[in-house]
Amino acid sequence: MQYDVVVIGSGPGGYVGAIRCAQLGLKTAVVEKYKTYGGTCLNVGCIPSKALLDSSEHYHNAAHTFTTHGINLKDLKVDMKQMIARKDDVVAQNTAGITYLFKKNKIDTYEGVGSFEDKNTIIVTKADGSTEKLTAKNIIIATGSKPTALPFLPIDKKRIITSTEALNLQEVPKTMVVIGGGVIGLELGSVYARLGTKVTVVEFASAIISTMDAGLGKELQRVLKKQLGMEFLTNHKVTGASVKGKVVTVTADNAKGEAVKLEADYCIVAVGRTAYTAGLGLEKIGITPEERGNKIPVNDHLETSVAGVYAIGDVVKGAMLAHKAEDEGIYVAERIAGQKPHINYNLIPGVVYTWPEVASVGQTEEQLKAAGVKYKAGSFPFKASGRAKASMDTDGFVKVLADEKTDEILGIHMIGPRAADMIAEAVVAMEFRASAEDIARICHAHPTYTEALKEAALAATENRAIHI
Repeated sequence: MQYDVVVIGSGPGGYVGAIRCAQLGLKTAVVEKYKTYGGTCLNVGCIPSKALLDSSEHYHNAAHTFTTHGINLKDLKVDMKQMIARKDDVVAQNTAGITYLFKKNKIDTYEGVGSFEDKNTIIVTKADGSTEKLTAKNIIIATGSKPTALPFLPIDKKRIITSTEALNLQEVPKTMVVIGGGVIGLELGSVYARLGTKVTVVEFASAIISTMDAGLGKELQRVLKKQLGMEFLTNHKVTGASVKGKVVTVTADNAKGEAVKLEADYCIVAVGRTAYTAGLGLEKIGITPEERGNKIPVNDHLETSVAGVYAIGDVVKGAMLAHKAEDEGIYVAERIAGQKPHINYNLIPGVVYTWPEVASVGQTEEQLKAAGVKYKAGSFPFKASGRAKASMDTDGFVKVLADEKTDEILGIHMIGPRAADMIAEAVVAMEFRASAEDIARICHAHPTYTEALKEAALAATENRAIHI
């Protein structure tokens, strides 16, 4: 065999898995069909969206809060081309970093579409049609996902667009409809709402970010409406969309079955993502993706039904998160090398990078109730935080859920400033089976946002929060 491991795809799961394989002394190659590495996350997902979220947040603060801070500006305006150019530079820096890491770890790379000839042979089809064969003892499928399309809603990539096109608009639209009240829709919707776009979110479920703790979605919807003027149509089923000139018309049925019509400059379709397996030739080695979501079936060790063929990240079961894919890449690399790693899927945090940020780990109240688990809850609002008052970020709260008898933390859910970073403390605590009392007894620096977590833990244990 030419290689110990061939990885198909260079997204967070693929490139991290490849690097770990190389660190473990395995001769490794990566096949990537695009010219740049990093997959959706680095090129058209996590990284560019965060760049635009940061830029739009700076503008929104300059327009709405700087005067309160004693900072006066004149002639404030958005230079959309420069904003997009900065985003592109951030992406270029990150993808170049992957190239450097591949070279540093002596990983061979092949540009083209990778497909199976058999379980140990990958055919790389290049852009010019030429092919090359790679052989390996182990194959890791890390081909990621693509935006889900609705059969009755054609995406023209001009006015009816996906998250990919939304990252490259050259103008600030006056109006925008976002179909989908999940993470992607809310993040991109908030980018343009901060810049002045009138954004309407249409969601089929009864709440936004419906997979997270219900209190988080309720608070986020309240804040986004108050701060950014975003409108939310929950319990609405989209039935179609059409484009005439520069106007998109979206039709939907409300909870009563009544027809609703919305007009906007752009419509972002953000109803989820589907595992990407096109061109892999899975049928040649006897693998059939699941009908729902197109995901590749794997066992508890992320190995497919074919020995030596693994799959990780968005293309397998579980949440579609870059950090989940990274952990799975490391897991598979270490399994191949004969080690015995583990992943605790209950402790993979979820984050929404709106402002305030939303973050969650462990079980929600709804899940605990459904499972009949007796628990106690403690919450602390950021309006009672000295640090939050100083930075004018007083929306949101931290909620700690703990077992009624043992006090072990079962879930931590937060919406507020820097929640995306704060959730790490919660993950560490839960990884070590901490109790709410443990967090309550840990000295937190003052003034910090993380004091809200301590106060919520105090509230969960005998309702003894100090500052409320």
